[in-house]
Amino acid sequence: CSSVRSPKGFPKLKNDTFLRAARGEETEHTPVWCMRQAGRYLPEFRETRAAQDFFATCRSPKLCCELTLQASVPWRGRFPLDAAIIFSDILVVPQALGMEVVMVPGKGPTFTEPIKEVEDLLKLRQKVDVAAELGYVFQAITLTRHSLEGRVPLIGFSGAPWTLMSYMIEGGGSTTMAKAKSWLYRHPEASHRLLRLLADVVTDYLVGQVAAGAQALQVFESHAGHLGPEQFEDFALPYIRDIAQAVKSKLKEEALPLVPMIIFAKDAHYALRDLAHAGYEVVGLDWTIRPQEARAQTGKDVTLQGNLDPCALYAPKEKIGELVKKMLEGFGTQRYIANLGHGLYPDMNPEHVGAFVEAVHAHSRHINKH
Repeated sequence: CSSVRSPKGFPKLKNDTFLRAARGEETEHTPVWCMRQAGRYLPEFRETRAAQDFFATCRSPKLCCELTLQASVPWRGRFPLDAAIIFSDILVVPQALGMEVVMVPGKGPTFTEPIKEVEDLLKLRQKVDVAAELGYVFQAITLTRHSLEGRVPLIGFSGAPWTLMSYMIEGGGSTTMAKAKSWLYRHPEASHRLLRLLADVVTDYLVGQVAAGAQALQVFESHAGHLGPEQFEDFALPYIRDIAQAVKSKLKEEALPLVPMIIFAKDAHYALRDLAHAGYEVVGLDWTIRPQEARAQTGKDVTLQGNLDPCALYAPKEKIGELVKKMLEGFGTQRYIANLGHGLYPDMNPEHVGAFVEAVHAHSRHINKH
């Protein structure tokens, strides 16, 4: 990756298909990218990452740039994807609040001191200077935006408040999220206090990413499926809405580009109508909903993104092509961004990822012609 230059002078964008689809404009082919695109399924990724602790890698703009490019640039990476997403992690936000998170081999991200009692909220930074705490992400975005040389747009991202809160209380991954959910029932006021703090930090963090060069933003509500409709409406949706609104008004105030925003709330079918009106240009979908049903619930004013079952990439290449064709017929090729319904898995064959990307381009062009 070349050295950082001033964020102005970014190279001119050569492929804006993803951004046009996100804004609901017509595209010649359906754009495609993959969640966890800069990932462990690439041998060159494992080689680059081997020498470094995971969060040390996240804090190195140069390595984040290198890992993003490996996965996203046709001449460098392997596939003609239509967007790059910066290599980082949603848990850098709790770190910015003063919590320690380590990556434990075989276990995943682990908080050394999770939040247990309401009093523990006082240990968190109540005001976060995002430039000081998360400046390394901004540097990685600026460096990567230059190094992409305008080939594809760069997506920035953050976790949503409920998902971040659940990690901070559980202390890591969990199948039930029982500790975090018990807070929603036992300490509703303290829960809202924490969620508000997180929403404010996430807002500033996302605005900082656009200032650094991100051309679109995705908000991951990965743990939406642990909530029922009522809890989602009380503890997740208001903050998801607030973030979209606050980010847009701050971008305007700071004369920054109004970039498209994507909300991906995994397993939240019960909330699709609400999410379609939450202020995001794009609604991401997991693989457990039919395309036609998602369209019916979200209406005509948002672009949909998704939703091939990630495990479909274990199928033979011809089968992947058939599944992609069916998916494109279900969604239609316009106001649509192809993706998986969740992230890529570490043991996936890169050639099958390539087959997925090529099938999206080939079938969508074919459908558009006819």
